[in-house]
Amino acid sequence: MSDAPIPARAALLWLPALGVPARKYARFSAQLAARGIALGIHEWRGTGAHPARPSRRHDWGYRELLVEDIPATRAALAAAHPGLPVLYGGHSIGAQFAVMAAALHGGAAGLVAVGSGVPHWRLFPGPLRWLVGAFGHVLPPLTRAVGTYPGHRLGFAGREAGQLMRDWAQTVRRGHYDGLPGLPERLGERIAALDPPFLGLRLADDRLVPAASLRALVTATGSVASEERVLDATQLGVAADHFAWMREPRAVAEAIAGWWSGGEGGLSP
Repeated sequence: MSDAPIPARAALLWLPALGVPARKYARFSAQLAARGIALGIHEWRGTGAHPARPSRRHDWGYRELLVEDIPATRAALAAAHPGLPVLYGGHSIGAQFAVMAAALHGGAAGLVAVGSGVPHWRLFPGPLRWLVGAFGHVLPPLTRAVGTYPGHRLGFAGREAGQLMRDWAQTVRRGHYDGLPGLPERLGERIAALDPPFLGLRLADDRLVPAASLRALVTATGSVASEERVLDATQLGVAADHFAWMREPRAVAEAIAGWWSGGEGGLSP
């Protein structure tokens, strides 16, 4: 199949993984464009080309990203592709935000998650469960003491806003999105009311997203047309871990384009 773009039949609002700049998804964008899906890639506040950088004085959390930033990218995508159905999707934490944004703002014709799930510590197997749980408890005092999250030193994400990581840690500890500062107290009820088609793609060797984690994210919604698939290294052509697919995104793009029926709001045959 040629990688030359064809007329778009849907527009996908794409929310990256934590600390990953938008430019890292350029190959993915080209692969989707060749299959009739226009990609609008959000740039996280504090990441890549975004001018803001976190500090003790300049902090933000889920509220700012969901209420202030993501709607602007969604509006720009809709303006660039008027009349097309808009899908909400993302990679890793990005898919969690896609679900929350759809619940808060509506307008999602479909939901897509790649390498994502609810990061509740109880959903991880074996010793990793206790490591994730401990991390969720350590993050609040660490970020308050340092002023930011020093991910560039710890080897997980980059330098992130302290409140952002405290919000994430709350989800790790509790396993749901209720009670996040500045957001509706019962956000979970809004998520449960979501009913667009939902495609969840898990990478077979992704230790950061166990099968139970993806299942929890999909079933948190009210989607009656959900589909979960696992992509292995043979299908991907690269290691089936959390990030390698970004180098060779063809299989992921094919799965998304094949799933979307082209504007009917349902699953493809």
